[in-house]
Amino acid sequence: MNFFSSDFKLGILGGGQLGKMMLTETRKFDIQTLVLDPSEEAPARFGCNAFYKGSLMDFDTVYQFGKMVNLLTIEIENVNLDALQKLEEEGLVVYPTSATLKLIQNKGFQKDFYVQNDIPTSKHQRFVDLNDLRNSLDKNKLEFPFVWKCAQFGYDGNGVKIVRSTLDLIDLPEVECITEEMIDFKNELAVIVARSVFGEVKTYPVVEMEFHPEANQVEYVICPARIDNEVAKKAIEIALKVSEKFNHVGLLAVEMFQTENDEILVNEVAPRPHNSGHHTIETSYTSQFENHLRAILNLPLGNCDSKVAGIMVNLVGEEGFSGQVVYENIEKIMAIGGVTPHIYGKKETRPFRKMGHVTIVNEDMNEARKIAEDVKNSIRVISNSKTILNF
Repeated sequence: MNFFSSDFKLGILGGGQLGKMMLTETRKFDIQTLVLDPSEEAPARFGCNAFYKGSLMDFDTVYQFGKMVNLLTIEIENVNLDALQKLEEEGLVVYPTSATLKLIQNKGFQKDFYVQNDIPTSKHQRFVDLNDLRNSLDKNKLEFPFVWKCAQFGYDGNGVKIVRSTLDLIDLPEVECITEEMIDFKNELAVIVARSVFGEVKTYPVVEMEFHPEANQVEYVICPARIDNEVAKKAIEIALKVSEKFNHVGLLAVEMFQTENDEILVNEVAPRPHNSGHHTIETSYTSQFENHLRAILNLPLGNCDSKVAGIMVNLVGEEGFSGQVVYENIEKIMAIGGVTPHIYGKKETRPFRKMGHVTIVNEDMNEARKIAEDVKNSIRVISNSKTILNF
C-alpha cells in the first residue's frame, strides 16, 4: 500500500501532546491523518488533515471515526475497546490491537499477566473497590505500607498513592484498585521497544527516570541510564520478553525498578509513544514517534541508537497557578547551547499539568545533568493569576 502523498488515511485516537508530536512525522512523510479528541483545545488539532471532537470512550463516536480511516492507532490507552473490536471484525487494521489494549488498560489484568508469564514484578493484590480493600486490612490480609493504584484511568501520577496508614485512605475514590508491595529500589528505568507488523524488533537505550516526590511525575529522563552494562542488558532482555508476550505492534514503553540487589522488576507498560522517549527527537537517529509510524505501517524500523547523551526535563504547571499559561524565563534557557524546548500548545495551566518538555543534549552527561538542573530552576510555567485555595 502507498502511504505517502496518497488517499491513505491514518486515524489517531487522542489529540494530546503525543499525538501532536506524532503528527510531525506524518507531515514529514505526507501521510493524511485524522485525529479524534474530546477537547476543542487538543494540541494536535492544527497539525492533522482533519480534526474531530468526540469522546474516546463512546462506542458510536469511536466506531464512526474508525470507518473514515484505513488504519487506526492511539496516543492514549483509555479508548472504547468494544468499538475497536467491532472495527477489527469488519476488517479495519488497529494497532495496538483491542486484545493487547484489554490486557494493558486495566492495571489488575496487567499485573496478573506478568505473573502468568513469569515476568518479574512486585507482589500485588486486586480489589473490587476501596471497601473490599478495607476488609482485607481488617482481616490482616494486607499490611501497611503499600502502593495503591486505581485499576483504570490513571495518568501522570494521578491514581497512585503510597498508603502508610488508614488516614491515607480517606480521600481515595471508591473504584476498582490494586495494591503493590513497596519496593526498595535504586533507580526507576524504562526501555522502549519498537515492533513492526511482521515482527522486526528494536529497542532504544535504557533510560533513567527521576520523579517529583509529591506529584509522582517524571521530572527528568536521563539517556543513557547511569547503570552498569550488565544491569542495562538485563533490563533490555526483560523488556523484549514483555514485548513478545504482549505481541504488540508499534511502541511499548516498559517501566521498571532496579532493586538494591540489581534485580529488574516490571512496574507497568504503555503501548504507545511515551514520556520516557521524548528525548529521542533530539538524541536518537530515529525518534520514537517516527518508529511508531514505521512499525504500524510495517516499514523498516529506524536506527534506535543515540547520537549524543541527553536529558529531558518535564515542564509542568507550577503550584499555586491556574489560568492562561505564561512561560517565564523561556528566553533565558533558549540562550543555552544544546537546549530545545517543546511547548505542547495547552492554553490553560494548572498545578502539575504537563505543559511541555525541554531536551538538553551534550557529549558530557555530567554537564548535561548540570544544565538540566539550571533549566528546571530557571523556567516557570505560571499564569497571570494565582490559584486561591479555600480551607
